[in-house]
Amino acid sequence: MSDLILEMVDISKTFPGVKALQHVNLSVQRGEVHAICGENGAGKSTLMKVLSGVYPHGSFDGSIVYDGKPAAYSSIRDSEKAGIVIIHQELALSPFLSIAENIFLGNERSRAGLIDWNATNVEAAKLLRRVGLAENPATKITDIGVGKQQLVEIAKALSKDVRLLILDEPTAALNDEDSAHLLDLIRGLREHGITCIIISHKLNEIRSIADNVTILRDGRTIETLTVHPEDSDEVSEERIIKGMVGRDLQSRYPDRMPEIGDEVLRIEDWTVHHPLEHSRVVVDHASLNVRAGEVVGIAGLMGAGRTELAMSVFGRSYGHNISGRIFKRGEEIQVRTVQQAIKHGIAYATEDRKRYGLNLIENIKRNISASALGKLAQWGWVDSNAERLIADDYRKSMRIKAPNVAAITGKLSGGNQQKVVLSKWMFADPDVLILDEPTRGIDVGAKYEIYTIINRLAGEGKAIIVISSELPELLGICDRIYALSAGRITGEVTSESADPEQLMQYMTKES
Repeated sequence: MSDLILEMVDISKTFPGVKALQHVNLSVQRGEVHAICGENGAGKSTLMKVLSGVYPHGSFDGSIVYDGKPAAYSSIRDSEKAGIVIIHQELALSPFLSIAENIFLGNERSRAGLIDWNATNVEAAKLLRRVGLAENPATKITDIGVGKQQLVEIAKALSKDVRLLILDEPTAALNDEDSAHLLDLIRGLREHGITCIIISHKLNEIRSIADNVTILRDGRTIETLTVHPEDSDEVSEERIIKGMVGRDLQSRYPDRMPEIGDEVLRIEDWTVHHPLEHSRVVVDHASLNVRAGEVVGIAGLMGAGRTELAMSVFGRSYGHNISGRIFKRGEEIQVRTVQQAIKHGIAYATEDRKRYGLNLIENIKRNISASALGKLAQWGWVDSNAERLIADDYRKSMRIKAPNVAAITGKLSGGNQQKVVLSKWMFADPDVLILDEPTRGIDVGAKYEIYTIINRLAGEGKAIIVISSELPELLGICDRIYALSAGRITGEVTSESADPEQLMQYMTKES
């Protein structure tokens, strides 16, 4: 039996106006963890969709050999029958069904034509134990966190007798603890002979778990590197980055000489209660400020109240029984609606760009103009020519990779979608821009471009607030950082004097 479980040879895939894959080659050893790295739009997810039958045989050029036999899958169902299971970045779980129902959805345990609920729950419990999840199989998906949902997806894959498991950005939305648990689980799967392909932008995780790393750039295979744990410097993060972007990044964060002016926004004694559990306080008497030309970070563990703070300030789009005061350039303002917040020059770029930040079925032009259509209106009608010209200016200046502004936003890579979100709010011309996880799920090259845009906005005198789960990112781009724990601001530091350990102490402080 060959040591290779998978060979993809000369794979090419074309969409209208775009060559997504050009003669890509991939070889995966049996029982290994094989990482695929590349910038957003490099073709990583497209290649895996070709493999799993999302893009059926005949819709691409090239050949696939799986377990020594030619593979020609017409659908995901075909690839799953062969033991190939893909877990997409956007989890395919039904929120209002139970864990057990989701695990066996489309693969039901039945007897005499009826679902055997006892067998379903018993087998689901066994699979949950296998992935280290101590949840009742009857628990609804909506009642568990994203980290646990990711484990449910793996349990679902194991129920299908998976032999080759594909994980697309499995830790993108997870905190450090959940990420570490998931990586340990992947190591355990490897020990049990399950081959894993993992797509990730977190290069430190790739180096810690992968046996081999294949790098894609602009739809082409650049190289495959073998990771030697005993010589961690041989395949360094810098080495992988050079392959991904085609150049060395001398610094992960662009240089900036801040020119900080007067205070633009001040929040005092801000308290927010949970929208459903009204007695639960999620933001507890928080106070902070940000000045013109300043980049202020908010650090905190998942559940600390970072997003809740930002959304409640942005027109009370989250929360119940909100109290406190907001001042703009020294004068108290009322921001009880999103419209009021925008009118007062406050913008919020959400952490969930796909659900709340963009209309994915609309084109780039409509998404960019959406936040300030009034600027394009004449006698109640939008000037479509002006809308197109403005959107095209942003497409060029923000380096959005798309043939034109008529391209559908949902077809763009994550990094380019994030640039559309930023373009939308730049067009609105706010004085205060709150960025919630602005680089989540995007590659190092696109991150650098986002950092450059943030610096440019600060240089124009905007007041920037950045929420991020990555402490090195906050330390690399911010002038000051507030730490949040259990809804309370527990510390404030300058980036020059702070270090990750100090921030973590503040982030885990109980009061």
